Amino acid sequence: MDDNTPDQTASPALHYHQFPKPGKLEVRATKPLANGRDLSLAYSPGVAEASTAIHNNPADAALYTGRGNLVGVVSNGSAVLGLGNIGGLASKPVMEGKAVLFKKFANINCFDIELNESDPEKLAEIVCSLEPTFGAINLEDIKAPDCFIVEKICRERMNIPVFHDDQHGTAIVVGAAATNAMRVAGKRFEDIKIVSTGGGAAGIACLNMLVKLGVKRENIWLCDIEGLVYEGRTTDMSPQKAAFAQPSDKRTLSDVIEGADLFLGLSGPGVLKPEMVEQMSKDSPIIFALANPNPEITPEDARAVAPSAIIATGRSDYPNQVNNVLCFPFIFRGALDVGATEINDEMKIACVEAIAALARETTSAEAAAAYRDEDMTFGPDYLIPKAFDPRLVGIVATAVARAAGESGVAERPIKDLEAYKESLDQSVFKSALLMRPVFAAAATATRKIIFAEGEDERVLRAAKAMIEEASDRPILIGRPHVIEARCEKMGLNLSPGKDFDLINPQDDPRYRDYWETYHRIMARKGVSPDSARAIMRTNTTAIAAVAVHRGDADSMICGIFGQYLWHLGYVQQVLATGGLHPVGGCSLLILEDGPLFIADTHVHPDPTPEEIAEVCIGAARHVRRFGLEPKVALCSHSQFGNLDSASGRKMRRAMEILESMSDKPEAQFAFEGEMHVDSALDPAIRHRLLPDSRFDGPANVLVFAYADAASGVRNMLKMKAGGLEVGPILMGMGNRVHIVTPSITARGLLNTAALAGTPVTNYE
Repeated sequence: MDDNTPDQTASPALHYHQFPKPGKLEVRATKPLANGRDLSLAYSPGVAEASTAIHNNPADAALYTGRGNLVGVVSNGSAVLGLGNIGGLASKPVMEGKAVLFKKFANINCFDIELNESDPEKLAEIVCSLEPTFGAINLEDIKAPDCFIVEKICRERMNIPVFHDDQHGTAIVVGAAATNAMRVAGKRFEDIKIVSTGGGAAGIACLNMLVKLGVKRENIWLCDIEGLVYEGRTTDMSPQKAAFAQPSDKRTLSDVIEGADLFLGLSGPGVLKPEMVEQMSKDSPIIFALANPNPEITPEDARAVAPSAIIATGRSDYPNQVNNVLCFPFIFRGALDVGATEINDEMKIACVEAIAALARETTSAEAAAAYRDEDMTFGPDYLIPKAFDPRLVGIVATAVARAAGESGVAERPIKDLEAYKESLDQSVFKSALLMRPVFAAAATATRKIIFAEGEDERVLRAAKAMIEEASDRPILIGRPHVIEARCEKMGLNLSPGKDFDLINPQDDPRYRDYWETYHRIMARKGVSPDSARAIMRTNTTAIAAVAVHRGDADSMICGIFGQYLWHLGYVQQVLATGGLHPVGGCSLLILEDGPLFIADTHVHPDPTPEEIAEVCIGAARHVRRFGLEPKVALCSHSQFGNLDSASGRKMRRAMEILESMSDKPEAQFAFEGEMHVDSALDPAIRHRLLPDSRFDGPANVLVFAYADAASGVRNMLKMKAGGLEVGPILMGMGNRVHIVTPSITARGLLNTAALAGTPVTNYE
């Protein structure tokens, strides 16, 4: 098989890692290299100037190289979560994944480095030798106690931050959750008794953090697989464990759990029994059961015996998920931006306090939209922010940067921290994580999504992903034997009736109801009963539309085969009722420097000014669904009236229509035109031509006078700029239908399904 040909028998995870390119990372140049002059600047002889400057002043490396925004994720694969000691090579997918999180959450570049070295001192020696390359080091998945040795040596010898995330990342998030749990329970750190299971790196780091927050060391009872860590024990001990040894004749978890205010579990499933929970403090016992994927005790079992318990786990399907992603991207962001020489206790505590304080603030509109139907009010079920709260990067990184400056480890302290925070806030949406709020909102609603072309392999992969990602239940239109054969071929564990519902156009008990429904709608539009019967046997788009019309499905997706307007015709016949009508097709392109919406790409080949104004309003509404403020550019061959062209006249008239609606809520957004695309995207060009433009910065919505132009720009951005497309989104149909295009991928279908699975208001 050709390396670029998808193996349809691969599991979804292997397929994801292999295609369209193997792995999850690549290196891209940040400077042009288009001619001889560029080459002479990038390499010989121009590069010598940069090297000389750095030789004379090493701090200049942050000015002339990418080192100041580059983290090394280093592992020997000796303690990979859930997999154990699998070695460096097998750990590479995990480390690539960590690097992707750095990039997506905090725009930090990463090299993942996997080493075949089990000796901790030799491993530390290798890591230390990497200092010229990196601005910081993230140690990952190194077994205890080796990880303590490696980190200690590296911190002592290196002049850049070295952070073992398995220890300190977990400890910081646990510290934040515990800080707020204390508030909810009305307790103080200095008064509580803690019982902990798990003497590994994360467990020890969490206990050390809790001591820094005020817990008395003598009130901490640490248990591991050998039982209580007590003074005089020699089996499976380390200096880190010995620091928490108790002078006691008690030996088991059940012996010491009596009266505990906080249980901290970083061990394994089922370790904490319900009868042990009954022995804990009767006043709001706090249970952090953080073993993954199965906690030490489930929240259901804990609350069955202690209804007032305050509970956190490591799982995303329960409230209060303790997840390192709340911490590590942002603590590194702050540390790198100030040129910190280390990540010290002051920075860690600042991170704890910032995360905890964020949970106590009013929930952001973006986070509320992302986690719809969840209680986002500070309390027992909301101790720490959600992982995709867009405020995290600005608040946490700024707190870390401030602490680094105040504690004297910042080589480049930031003077204007408010401006710094604002710049971080503005960067939040410049990544594919833009879709996360949509997926999260879809996960909290249960909508039935019907796929007209249910036999297609891309649909089957998307359906499998939907089941894993959201709570929506797919409905597939197709022949059962074909779907089953293709699922078996692709290794997809999907069963009709169990995982998805099925409409078999050849034999479905609803057939008569469907063709009669369609005939009632179309009887006076030339469709006879015989035609209705034939269409409901053969036209899957019409079948899907009738399913939505009857309430058997909430939204439909079609268009994988055939021409867009053909599908739109059947959709309009059945679903364009009650004020719904197709306004336009809007495609979201997620680009390197942020999202860009393009409209109308499909519905109106030659729209009228009135239709263009309606497209602008619909696009602005959709931009706000993603937490962005719309800046709409009406694009034309004419630029601010310099040509009397047809497109210019259209856009000027559309502008007049929008201006006349300025008192209406739906028209309350920034728009400008008519203009060229470069003026829309480059504020400097626009300012030269029209200094008093209606908005600052680049436009995030481009509306065109003809579908040919909109579609051409959309396709060029997809093919040449590497834009990830979401859509096209069919505006005006109340989210009841989306028509995709034949080039759509399984990932694109999943994105569209997430949009379809999100309840909307008005006629979005």
